Amino acid sequence: MHESDLKYFKNLLQERKHQIRKNIEDAYIEMEGLKESEANDELDHASISTDRMIEQAITGQQSKELAEIEVAMSKIANGTYGICEMCEEEIGIQRLKVKPHAKYCIVCREIVEKTNKLK
Repeated sequence: MHESDLKYFKNLLQERKHQIRKNIEDAYIEMEGLKESEANDELDHASISTDRMIEQAITGQQSKELAEIEVAMSKIANGTYGICEMCEEEIGIQRLKVKPHAKYCIVCREIVEKTNKLK
């Protein structure tokens, strides 16, 4: 991979990392606001509970993505970025543009997904 490509993906990952951190912070502030809001009846309690569960699910997913981004950033630093963790072939540039923290090439990703479905 060319140096210019690495710079492009590093910037892309840093921007996404910043956005995720902001999203998580905003979700935390919103959850704190829900805790402090006054629920007047069972419907309010149910609504607040549902909102809280949704925010936690989103935050959990984004925390996972943040960890994957950190791994990708360390791969850029150590020169292994863009290499499939399964077959050790290069991950296509187009795939990395869609998912810059991808761990697998398209073929290996499909194998992993099929294997996970069977479990």
